[in-house]
Amino acid sequence: MSLDAVLARIDSDLPAATDRLLELLRIQSISTDPAYKAACDKAADWLVADLQSLGVSAEKRATPGHPMVVGHVDGPGPHVLFYGHYDVQPVDPLNLWNRDPFDPAIEETAKGKVIRGRGASDDKGQLMTFIEACRAWKAEHGSLPCKITFFLEGEEESGSPSLVPFMKENADELKAEIALICDTGLFQSKTPAIMTMLRGLLGEEMTITGPDKDLHSGMYGGIAMNPARVLTKILGGLFDDNGVIQVPELYEGVPELSDEIKAQWAGLGFDAEGFLGDVGLSVPAGESHVTPLEMIWARPTAEINGIWSGYTGDGFKTVLPSEAHAKISFRLVGTQDPEAIRKNFRAWVEAQLPADCKVAWKDHSCSPASQMSTEHPAFEAARKALSDEWPDPAAYAGCGGSIPIAGYFKTILDMDAMLVGWGKDDDQIHSPNEKYDLESYHMGIRSWARILDAISS
Repeated sequence: MSLDAVLARIDSDLPAATDRLLELLRIQSISTDPAYKAACDKAADWLVADLQSLGVSAEKRATPGHPMVVGHVDGPGPHVLFYGHYDVQPVDPLNLWNRDPFDPAIEETAKGKVIRGRGASDDKGQLMTFIEACRAWKAEHGSLPCKITFFLEGEEESGSPSLVPFMKENADELKAEIALICDTGLFQSKTPAIMTMLRGLLGEEMTITGPDKDLHSGMYGGIAMNPARVLTKILGGLFDDNGVIQVPELYEGVPELSDEIKAQWAGLGFDAEGFLGDVGLSVPAGESHVTPLEMIWARPTAEINGIWSGYTGDGFKTVLPSEAHAKISFRLVGTQDPEAIRKNFRAWVEAQLPADCKVAWKDHSCSPASQMSTEHPAFEAARKALSDEWPDPAAYAGCGGSIPIAGYFKTILDMDAMLVGWGKDDDQIHSPNEKYDLESYHMGIRSWARILDAISS
């Protein structure tokens, strides 16, 4: 089959492809708000109809929450599963938007044309790049180059409560040779990247209690133990002077990077000073013996996300607080065990409590890291295909955040996931004035066409 003809079709059909995306963006599929349940159903129906127009056997599947869209189409090549999500974040604060977030439009900016609207980048625009690539294949050749299962979710932005049960109940139907996920971005907004490392996440909330009530600091100060003092001392010892986390056994399961990956990352030319300069900082604060990119993608972290105690209102109140609170999150890599780290962190904290203090714990998120094996031939084929489309050669990259679906594909369906996306750092996902560059949309469609051709050859 001719790839050139497919790419030419994508170029000529871009205006129509953009109109289809704008139509989908007008649907207010906010999954977190029950008031938009009908809109989520409408988005699922829209996608079912669109897939059916391509000859895909697609249907809406009910869940306790918002529906899944599942579709199948046969083809001569390997069997791949494509995952995306059609739900979007709430639009608040509405007054910060420059236009109605559900009245999307093409806007001219200093950096070029963008598609402006809620969900443009996360994830409707990204999702449609794959569907539009399939549309061009079908238009040119009458069929698709490989067997494809489409799996589109409506609850990603609200924690995916129905996802794992649905995957387990339908594992035989969903299992393929490899999963394709389009919910990531370009490295530094210009270099195509295949995400092969996703950090896990562990959240802890702690409350240290000292006296049984708030105390007058003049009467009790100096003699009574202050839980805020205890908390800050403990958290102050979370790192040594070289940025190494001091929780016992935390680094068990942290892998060493291969020389090939280190070379690829070095070739990306990451500007750590510029990256930090964008947020008013200048010096990397992680482990001093690793590179800045390793700090973000390949090393564990411990971060104090919130800390509060005593009187924090206007004016001054000379109180000795009864309680002190903190929220701490750990980003995990490799085969680090989140439950073991939770146990060890709590023991580490409790061992430092003075006699008159106690601690109470509240569990939060707990998910391991995901690391994709690049041994499947589709990975290298896709990397070369991306390098043919974009000015910069594609690289295997890590992701500082967490995308649980990739891990679920491995643990539930026993298949690796390839994460490729065309978002840019300034897309303002989850924020007012979200956008998706028209170039990202166009080249994203072309990129998926190249990937489908490469992995089906």
